[in-house]
Amino acid sequence: MNRFFKAFSVDSDEDKQLQGIIRSKASDFKVDEISVFEPSGTGEHVFLQIEKIGENTDWVAGLLAKIAGTQKRDVSFAGMKDRHAITTQWFSVYLPGKEAPDFQSQLPESIKIIQQTRHNKKLRKGALKGNRFSLIIRKLEGDIELGNILCEKVKVHGVPNYYGEQRFGRDLYNIASAKNWFSSGFKIKSRQKRSIFLSAARSWIFNHILSQRVEQQTWNQAQAGDVFMLNGTKSCFANDGDPNLVERTQQQDIHPTGALWGKGQLLTIGEIALLEQQVADELNDLANGLIKQGLKQERRSLRLPVSEFEYEFTEEEMKLSFVLPAGSFATVVLRELGVFTAQ
Repeated sequence: MNRFFKAFSVDSDEDKQLQGIIRSKASDFKVDEISVFEPSGTGEHVFLQIEKIGENTDWVAGLLAKIAGTQKRDVSFAGMKDRHAITTQWFSVYLPGKEAPDFQSQLPESIKIIQQTRHNKKLRKGALKGNRFSLIIRKLEGDIELGNILCEKVKVHGVPNYYGEQRFGRDLYNIASAKNWFSSGFKIKSRQKRSIFLSAARSWIFNHILSQRVEQQTWNQAQAGDVFMLNGTKSCFANDGDPNLVERTQQQDIHPTGALWGKGQLLTIGEIALLEQQVADELNDLANGLIKQGLKQERRSLRLPVSEFEYEFTEEEMKLSFVLPAGSFATVVLRELGVFTAQ
């Protein structure tokens, strides 16, 4: 993704740039889900907090449904988790008036149940505060002094809130598929594929808008015509000329936003609206396709705050830990620190 979108912090001197190997083993990439609520302990839905190693979230949901003797639609989770990692997350299984089976005895060694309880409502997608990441980069090369500087920049300023490259598929397959779909007019029966291609197209336009703002060094600065998002919420409001907006943006109480393309009028005005419209015009095959599919315009924060950021360098390793809000990608933090290759 680095070749498409502008990074805000990486030094241009390739000899100094940090390089290393990520995901040498599953334990080098740990993700722990941070839930928004505690299950009540009673109800028709069995809640399972699961640790999985090297397994796909959707596949695990199907396996739980099979063990419970129910339909896959009766199994829910808050968010997808990386397969090539050790991850913990909650699942819910709808079992009204039924005893829960012994899930653990029928699960492979790669899946461990940490907690099991009940709740009166299903676990809905997006019902999480965020995720805690613990990463190890091995075979580290480059300028460690520069690495310390970049880590401090990320700690203080956050990073541009790009969608991660996994959203676009290997060799941009999802973008190519979306273009083919939009231009041909054929129908895609699979709801999952429709969702993947629509999300990829929308994310591609957003990333280009954000890259322009990074190029202008305004991705984390309040501009006339901006629309802002309150930190930790989806609540947006337009720049009304309040002089406090500049300070609030600097304090990360609010963040400038970019368009998630769809039908409807841009909420931004002036030069910011012009920038967003120009990007959409350059990617009009995707922008028009999203409109024809009925998606409505929304907004996404241009800045990703990185909380509880800790880092440690040894001679050949870098250890990182941090918390990101839901819907954000650890890979966009890593890209601001160097070039790291998955093994």
